[in-house]
Amino acid sequence: MKKNNNINITILQLFRYFFVGGVAFIFDLGLLYLLTEYFNVNYLLSASIGFLFGLIVNYILSIKWVFNERAFENKSLEFFIFTLIGLIGLGINQFLIWLLTDVFLLYFMVSKIITASIVYFWNFFARKFLLFNKSQHNNE
Repeated sequence: MKKNNNINITILQLFRYFFVGGVAFIFDLGLLYLLTEYFNVNYLLSASIGFLFGLIVNYILSIKWVFNERAFENKSLEFFIFTLIGLIGLGINQFLIWLLTDVFLLYFMVSKIITASIVYFWNFFARKFLLFNKSQHNNE
């Protein structure tokens, strides 16, 4: 029965993370568009800035509403790991946006939307199982 409960909790967290990710994505996408279209910043630099801003929004909302189990009591270590996972996501983000925009010639905003859906799943599952899963770390 505990396995079903864990699955239900994960589904609830995934659902909540979808909304948290949506809020972070609005900031991310908004900065990408604003910096690129109005300030003529290269789309890859704009994507990095937007992504990092979205990362901070995502962290705050994730610890407040999505994940109630905290694997680390040290908040600095927790944020460092959260950021490390985010930086891997940023690498995936940058590569895919570049690939879709420069190689497949999609509009950078379309590339970002496609990329965000892929990075969303990386971020959720990496954070869920590596960072916000106390039982995972208690077995070590």
